[in-house]
Amino acid sequence: MNLKKAGFSTRAIHAGEKQSETGAVITPIYQTAPFEFKNAAHAARVMGGKEKGYVYSRGLNPTTEELEEKIANLEEGEAALAQGTGMAAISAAIFTEIKTGDHIIADEVIYGSTYDLFVDLKKFGVDVSFIDTSDVSNVENIIRRDTKLVFFETPANPTMKITDIKAVSDVAHEKGAKVFVDNTFMTPYLQQPLLLGADVVIHSATKYLNGHGDTLGGLIIGPSEFIKRARHTAKNIGGAISPFNSWLILRGMKTLGLRMDRHNENATSVAGYLENHEKIKKAIYPGLLSHPQHDLAKKQMRGPGGMIAFLLEEAREVPHFLDSLRLCTLAVSLGETSTLIQHPATMTHAVVPREERIRYGITDELIRLSVGIEDVEDIIEDIEQALKQV
Repeated sequence: MNLKKAGFSTRAIHAGEKQSETGAVITPIYQTAPFEFKNAAHAARVMGGKEKGYVYSRGLNPTTEELEEKIANLEEGEAALAQGTGMAAISAAIFTEIKTGDHIIADEVIYGSTYDLFVDLKKFGVDVSFIDTSDVSNVENIIRRDTKLVFFETPANPTMKITDIKAVSDVAHEKGAKVFVDNTFMTPYLQQPLLLGADVVIHSATKYLNGHGDTLGGLIIGPSEFIKRARHTAKNIGGAISPFNSWLILRGMKTLGLRMDRHNENATSVAGYLENHEKIKKAIYPGLLSHPQHDLAKKQMRGPGGMIAFLLEEAREVPHFLDSLRLCTLAVSLGETSTLIQHPATMTHAVVPREERIRYGITDELIRLSVGIEDVEDIIEDIEQALKQV
């Protein structure tokens, strides 16, 4: 069967699969560090780059290779590289593309550790400008000759604002800059940035792709030439993913479409409930008509996703509300079968200076909710009883 013409879930299950010599239906876990060469001549060819082969799992491993081929297929990219964490993937991608003297444009609302990485880059002579990329005119006004890349998440973590991928890509490409998009919140099931003009897509595979909260991983997808360079960078940095973690992510991806449909359905119901609750100042979710970029969301996303941001009336109510929850789990990850909730100001985005954080919309009243795939009535009931406590 030609998988390129198959549906998403068929590809999520079968893309990258290779027939095992043992007849194993499920991909084996090649839990090994080194691989044996056939002979000295074979070793010389492989080590010299004249022939593809497995040498050491830090560089290439058969289990991980299937994961890379699967995500490349789903994101409509030429090739992919797997790393040990989402931050390892972001770091490898950035270090592959930039050097001292380059300029980076980054959205001002990004995951806290990504923000921290970009701040650290300034120590190495890289100029980083944090702006609101959801307004494409901001990109037009600040991009310059030495701008090497534009980086953003859409929707943004945790404010859920949306950047127009095509519009920003068009502006960046006119100036010779590349566009890197963190697609963790959406997954390729709901959004494919490469088809909208982005050059490179990055995932924390820890989240929705794995979907079960039991492993770490990161993925970079893009042109074969870029991934080849990124593989060299990553090999030297050493952020390799373990074969077992690759296998866990492969297993999770087989049900990605099913899970994302349920995340969408549940989050839509929870967002509607929150928007109409008297103790909620504001609910922010791409599926709500009140979202300022609802039309853009419908244009570039196949569904609103499972992530919601909402504000309580007062910041002092936040700790008591969070401590009163019984089903929703207080944890900083997202994209799991379980519903997870956290307070960005004191958790995922605590590294962002308060003055900047507030200016970006990450206020002390803001809560981030990753809606799981439990029965939605139970999720709402838990939130309702916790709200009664504040």
